[in-house]
Amino acid sequence: ERLARLRRTRDADRARRALDGLESGARGRHNLMALVLEAVEGSASLGEICERLRAVFGVHQPSVTF
Repeated sequence: ERLARLRRTRDADRARRALDGLESGARGRHNLMALVLEAVEGSASLGEICERLRAVFGVHQPSVTF
């Protein structure tokens, strides 16, 4: 219920712009901390933020060597 309430009250355009900026920054050589904070302040969820970062960096697959 809390997530549903957040999604109803947030500014969807602000969240989208912040997530777009985060993804764009991740594709460059920017410090991402300010961009992550901007996304959080724009009410983007942790899942949305992680999704954008995974789109750029992928998912870490540790190599197993013996």
